[in-house]
Amino acid sequence: MRASPGLRAAAAILLGGFLWSCAAGDEPDLDMTTPELIRKEGYPAEAHVVLTDDGYLLTMHRIPSAAGPAVFLQHGLLASSSDWVIAGRGKALAFILAERGYDVWLGNARGNTYSRSHVRYSTSDLRFWNFSWHEMASHDLPAEIAYIAGMKKARLTYIGHSMGTTMFFAMAIDRPESAAKVEAMFALAPVAFMNHLKSPVRLLAPFLREIELIVRYLGAGQFLPQNAILKFLARYGCDVDVTEEKICANSLFVICGFDASQFNYTLMPVILSHSPAGASTKTIVHYGQEITSGRFQRYDYGPKGNLAIYNRTTPPDYDLSKVSVPVGVFWSENDWLASPVDVKRLYDRLPRKILDYKVDYPKFNHLDFLWALDAPKLVYAKLLSAMNASLASNVQV
Repeated sequence: MRASPGLRAAAAILLGGFLWSCAAGDEPDLDMTTPELIRKEGYPAEAHVVLTDDGYLLTMHRIPSAAGPAVFLQHGLLASSSDWVIAGRGKALAFILAERGYDVWLGNARGNTYSRSHVRYSTSDLRFWNFSWHEMASHDLPAEIAYIAGMKKARLTYIGHSMGTTMFFAMAIDRPESAAKVEAMFALAPVAFMNHLKSPVRLLAPFLREIELIVRYLGAGQFLPQNAILKFLARYGCDVDVTEEKICANSLFVICGFDASQFNYTLMPVILSHSPAGASTKTIVHYGQEITSGRFQRYDYGPKGNLAIYNRTTPPDYDLSKVSVPVGVFWSENDWLASPVDVKRLYDRLPRKILDYKVDYPKFNHLDFLWALDAPKLVYAKLLSAMNASLASNVQV
């Protein structure tokens, strides 16, 4: 009997998730935290804990520059602050910004490796995991942005990747007082609308509600957490010869888009020891709803739940015309998760546009914005130019 496309997609995603956690070697970076990775490259590092208004304790990491303008970097789905530093000095965006005098702040969303505490709930309590990226937008980002703006006594620049862009757009719409503390926002591989993505995750999306129910029945509200078993697999799961490096890399490419020529295979063990960093199953389901609905909308609780929460039977859309912050977008043709069609649909609805930048490399994919060998030349040079122009004049670049 031939497996259905949904089952084949599920198998591919589960295999990718397993291989994502498989690497090998005896590299010290595998066990380092984000601050340790920062210090290893010769930069100072700080950790700051912020309390959200709904009780979550979030850890932000900082490469301090007292006199420099603040820039806040927010990671994507199943990721952490380590995304911005793994590539190392001269390659990682956090270090490039630090070299240019910026006061660099790295966020960590609720539920990931560095933000797994709550004033009332433990991570074994399903109530801890009752959130999607909407709650990250309405609670996490406002707390973090207020903390940074309060310290700096000035507005900050926001850079998001993938889910880090989704969070920002939702925040800017629902929490305009927080958005007012942001000078400009730059979106790398922005995700809002998702009905044109090429990734096989689209085949899994219709089944996510059932997956959520199964996960909740089993008493687990989190999806692909980093833990001791995954750490073990990251070190010993593969021999990481040339063949196995390619197998592990292809597990990422099949989800995000193929680009073997820009992928830094030497980073594989470190990447796979820090990711996946954990997320709530509800966050995954929310994205599945985006895929199936074709809308940028709030979480769908079903007709009865929606009526109780939204006073209507369907979830309302996020009104992008209410995003008051100037936005620049960076996108690529080969991004299987943030398709050019969906990015254009997003950008066309933003009222204050400062940059629409297509990466000048046809194979550039979703993760290349973080770890591509030529990311500094293909993306970060233009990003820095746009940031400088925005800070200087706040006019179109």
